[in-house]
Amino acid sequence: MKRFYIFLICFITTTVSAQQVLRDSVYVKTSIFEVMYSEKYEQPLWVKYTVKCPEGTASRKGMNFYVCDSIKTSDNNDYVHNIYDKGHMAPAADFSCDNDILYQTFTYLNCALQHQDLNRGVWKTLEIYERILSSVNPTVTVEIRCVFSESSIKLPSGATVPDGFIKIIRYKNEVKRFYFKNEKPIESDIMKYII
Repeated sequence: MKRFYIFLICFITTTVSAQQVLRDSVYVKTSIFEVMYSEKYEQPLWVKYTVKCPEGTASRKGMNFYVCDSIKTSDNNDYVHNIYDKGHMAPAADFSCDNDILYQTFTYLNCALQHQDLNRGVWKTLEIYERILSSVNPTVTVEIRCVFSESSIKLPSGATVPDGFIKIIRYKNEVKRFYFKNEKPIESDIMKYII
C-alpha cells in the first residue's frame, strides 16, 4: 500500500509538471541587469545593462552558472557535447567589482547558447571595446537582443539556439549597433559587424 501512495504522489507530481505552461516572456530586473526571458526557448530574448566595473579584478574562478527556481531556464545539459558556449550576455568582466556582484552574472537568465568561436573571438573583443568606452565615458549602456526564427535549432535537451545576436551600445550621444550570426565568425574586426 505504501508503494501505491508513493507511485500516486510521483504520478501526480509528474502530471502537474508536464502540464506546466511555459511562458513566452518573463521580465526580471536584478541589481545589475534586466532580462526578458523565454521559458519556451529557455533563452533570453533580450538583456540590458550598464557597464559597472570596466577595470574590476574579482576572479571568476570556481563560479558556475545556476538555475532560477521560479523560471524554466536552460541548464548545463543544454551545453554538453556541442559547439555552444554558455555565453554571458551581461559579461562577467563588466561586473568584476567584487565576487558577489560577479556571481550575479552567472545565472542562466543571463546565458545564451553561443557558438564557441563567436563567444571566444569577436564577441569577446566587442566586450573589451565596451569596457574601454566605459573607462572614458561615465555611462555605457548595452542591450543585447537574441534573434530567433521558425528555423532556429531546438536541441534535444530542450533549449532553442539563437540564430544571431544584436548588440546595441549607447554612450554620450552615440549609438552603435552590431549584428552577429550565431556561427563561426568570418571577420575578426568588430567594425565589420556594424549595422
